[in-house]
Amino acid sequence: MTVKEIFSAQEEKMKKAIDALRRELASLRAGRATPALLDKISVDYYGSPTPVNQVANISVPEPRMITIQPWEKTMLAAIEKAILKSDLGLTPSSDGVIIRLSIPQLTQQRRTELAKVIHKKAEEARVAVRNIRRDANDSVKKLEKDKMISEDETKKAQEDMQKLTDRYIKEIDMVMTTKEKEIMEV
Repeated sequence: MTVKEIFSAQEEKMKKAIDALRRELASLRAGRATPALLDKISVDYYGSPTPVNQVANISVPEPRMITIQPWEKTMLAAIEKAILKSDLGLTPSSDGVIIRLSIPQLTQQRRTELAKVIHKKAEEARVAVRNIRRDANDSVKKLEKDKMISEDETKKAQEDMQKLTDRYIKEIDMVMTTKEKEIMEV
């Protein structure tokens, strides 16, 4: 394996870490309705846990309202139960055909709690990126130990890996700041 191959593999992993962070933050409630809020909710569908978006149509007719229309009426109660059990803090209302979720305005206390959660998720992503850097550096050191590259090439590779890491850490910080502004906005 060459230094270039190590770099491209590690950069791909860093991109995935940021994508995972974005998905994670998308499911946080920011006071406005979005179908991504229901991404983590699964229902029992014929004995197997299935995401809600695979058993129902999810739409956002108003900025503070999500409607869920199950493809099978028998799923209505299961979806309601799954939403109540989730950590969303929303109470579904059903008319027998459609489930409606109204998204209440966030309180200042809840906004502060969500900001802490955002910081925690961002820190987890930073740690993941740093671990990827460590793995890359270990691989480069192994190449040097096996006499496949020189000491100068090792130093250059580690500096380049640090620059790449810094770039992705900065991107994580931007994603975190954007989501935090979105949550704190009244």
